[in-house]
Amino acid sequence: MLGKALLLSAILLLLHAACMTYDHVSHLKALVQPEAPVPLNTLYESILALVLGILGASMNSPPLKDITWASEMRKRTIDDMDARPGLASYISRGKLFHDQQGASRLT
Repeated sequence: MLGKALLLSAILLLLHAACMTYDHVSHLKALVQPEAPVPLNTLYESILALVLGILGASMNSPPLKDITWASEMRKRTIDDMDARPGLASYISRGKLFHDQQGASRLT
């Protein structure tokens, strides 16, 4: 519940900072001074919204799952692991391409 409240407050703060920035820039354009910096209170409000958003998202997320090999083997048996197809073995095909002296038969 606290995570959702932090996310909502972060969204509202960020929207308010965006509106304040838009008003500030439109005022500067009316004065023909578009290069002036954004006020510091708008910058601080945006940074606060970022921090609150990160905290709210981390509090609102589900708990992390255990992804170790031991946790995977708790769910599966050894028969399930051996039933998977293995890698192809190319050792027996070498006799088809080369004779005993090492020269290739295909050339």
